[in-house]
Amino acid sequence: MSKAAPVILVDDDKDLSRATGQTLDLAGFDVTLCTSAMEALGKLDRTFPGVLVSDIRMPGLDGLQMFERIRQLDAELPVILMTGHGDIQMAVKAIQDGAYDFIAKPFATERLIQCVRRAAETRALVIENRNLREAAQQADPGMPLIGQTPVMERLRHMLRQIADTDVDVLVTGETGSGKEVVASLLHGWSRRSKGNFVALNCGALPEQIIESELFGHEPGAFTGAQKKRVGRIEHSSGGTLFLDEIESMPLSTQVQMLRVLEMRQVTPLGTNEVRPVDLRIVAAAKVDLGDPAQRQSFREDLYYRLNVVTLAIPPLRERRDDIPLLFSYFAERAARRFERDVPQITAAVSRYLREHDWPGNVRELSHFAERTVLGMQPAEPEPPKADPGASGGVPLPERLDHYEAGIIRDTLTSFGGNVQQTIAALGIPRKTFYDKMQRHGIVRSDYADKR
Repeated sequence: MSKAAPVILVDDDKDLSRATGQTLDLAGFDVTLCTSAMEALGKLDRTFPGVLVSDIRMPGLDGLQMFERIRQLDAELPVILMTGHGDIQMAVKAIQDGAYDFIAKPFATERLIQCVRRAAETRALVIENRNLREAAQQADPGMPLIGQTPVMERLRHMLRQIADTDVDVLVTGETGSGKEVVASLLHGWSRRSKGNFVALNCGALPEQIIESELFGHEPGAFTGAQKKRVGRIEHSSGGTLFLDEIESMPLSTQVQMLRVLEMRQVTPLGTNEVRPVDLRIVAAAKVDLGDPAQRQSFREDLYYRLNVVTLAIPPLRERRDDIPLLFSYFAERAARRFERDVPQITAAVSRYLREHDWPGNVRELSHFAERTVLGMQPAEPEPPKADPGASGGVPLPERLDHYEAGIIRDTLTSFGGNVQQTIAALGIPRKTFYDKMQRHGIVRSDYADKR
């Protein structure tokens, strides 16, 4: 956690409360002491980003009654109950009702700290999910170039500046970074938006067809040309022509395209008629056309003719702070499409979003969000396996712990986090089950409804 997680500690025993608060404070938490449940409730709302730790037995409103009120306020706020020996059964019932955990008195300092730390991490994920979902829901559907990083803010500002001009634009960026999105925004934000937005992928058409597609043809212009065809250039007159992967355009077509750019007129195949066009071109390349080594056979004069304004879209790995927001936006959209609930960003998903390099950029992230909505989330990392024949391997007790933790996690997953069914399947006492969960750092709520 980048900053101290807040903890509200509720206990009517002032001496014990002060000592416990000092323990949590030394562990790096921002502790607020309360001597009554009502005092604590007055400090809580749905935006509280931390954890509540409370004794059960208190005068007036006790810890369990306070927990019931907190459940109505925010069922996802972690509540850790401190219990005496006689209160353990009540605490277990509270956990079944949604409390985060309980700690039996007297407790070890490290036990308390680890429990609060896990609860704080869980709460941070909850708050992050809520904030991202709210931001994704507020994202303007007409403004799909989402991002809060400075580089994206500058890109949007530049788009606004040049959109309503007739300047030709060269857009550069890796595959999947959003070049066509930029082109459509340039069209949609301009006075040309009432005209046609015509897109052509220069790398998707063979050389024999691309000239006809661009310039059009008259009947009989070539074998099979039975009808007149208006080319993409003429069809985009008054609107915007988007040429994607322009680096793939055949050399012969480049020569003709250069004349179109210079004269703003087109001559269809099979005729000598010259037709004027009101043209604006947005070209996109996935290589740096300014670099002769990458430009290769692309004409230098055509590059400079197109390069009036260049917009560079950064790859996703260079604006990682935008990834969670983009993921939430795509997940919201996918959930509506597939008629599913929007999934929570789990620790495994968060780690994948943070650590993956995203070579496919925004397109890859969109597909990952769709898979997550469909329940195909990345797996939790498995504990390292020891090589039985290798010297200096993992000690046997540690290997047994990993094995035992794996069985508990698998069983919880099988029963969707249902404690009663899990205990019955494992064949161990309830208290033993909770002790093992605490020792292995297993949080029951992480396995709810994941079958």
